[in-house]
Amino acid sequence: MSGEEAAPALGGAPRVAVLVPAAGAGHRMGGVRKPFLEVAGRSILDWALSRFLDRDDVVEVVVALGGGGDPSGVAGRDSRVRVVEGGDSRFGSVANAFDRVESPATVIAVHDGARPFPPPDVIDACVRAAASGCGAVAGIGAVDTVKRTDAEGRIVATPQRDVLWYAQTPQVFPREAFARAVAHCRAAGVAPTDDAAMVERLGVEVRMVPSAATNLKITRPEDLVVAEALVARGLV
Repeated sequence: MSGEEAAPALGGAPRVAVLVPAAGAGHRMGGVRKPFLEVAGRSILDWALSRFLDRDDVVEVVVALGGGGDPSGVAGRDSRVRVVEGGDSRFGSVANAFDRVESPATVIAVHDGARPFPPPDVIDACVRAAASGCGAVAGIGAVDTVKRTDAEGRIVATPQRDVLWYAQTPQVFPREAFARAVAHCRAAGVAPTDDAAMVERLGVEVRMVPSAATNLKITRPEDLVVAEALVARGLV
């Protein structure tokens, strides 16, 4: 079964395929493969996958890796997990993973391989929204003032922060809408860095789902310190 095909859900229950882009070069982490760094004795990728593999409605997980191999053996930990080659961009990795979906999933979830602690209740809310026909993006409301600048760094606007959100993952969508969005981006030759952005282009409704700051993305060395502290204090 190709990435664009889907069977109807049995009894209306969603069946979820999770795409995990994890092929980044990790430049801001000194060029290491971030998903395989450890937090409290487990790889970041293992932490991230566990939140989805705990769910009965997750029927498939496709991890897009770069650099060759599967250093932490993620494909062997659960029969639902498969590893595919990543692309040369985040969109390329997501699209490659989507092409390799084999299950009759009705909902597509995308989650960063370097984001270890997606809250289970947030995953659930995003899946329920997508099953109802709209897209859903985990995120938190902006707490800092945001400035918009021109190419020379001059401030040209200060948006009201009460309508601004910091987008996270998971980002979850009806499969049909996601398939159309991937095809549209390929045809247009664009590689968006945000999954919701490509679905929004089609006029599909996408909603923000309140998440938590604990759903951090490991980007810089100091983020590992925060992640270790969250585990040590039982906050994730």
